[in-house]
Amino acid sequence: MQAFAHPSEATLSKLLDLYEIRWVYEPIEFPLAWHADGRPSAAFRPDFYLPDFGEFLELTTAEGRLATRKNAKIRRFRALYPEVAVTLIGHRAFAELCERHGLTSTHPLAA
Repeated sequence: MQAFAHPSEATLSKLLDLYEIRWVYEPIEFPLAWHADGRPSAAFRPDFYLPDFGEFLELTTAEGRLATRKNAKIRRFRALYPEVAVTLIGHRAFAELCERHGLTSTHPLAA
């Protein structure tokens, strides 16, 4: 069983499974800033990779300041890696998706 950082990620994984969309959880980390010696000092690890679509998904259930920080990180990611497709699923869009399936945003579907 996959361990997720947040229950909403488990819910999203089950929705992807429901629609038979293949996914990989947090497969790669992209450096966003570096120390003087070349080591990464900041990075972005998108939540899901969809191999059949060649696209990453990033889910955020955060609001306010935390969402602002994540959005800044995604803007930096897009500037450094314009060839890599990433879709941000915000808290409102995710809540609507869950509502359409009769779920709360943190309640995973039955396995």
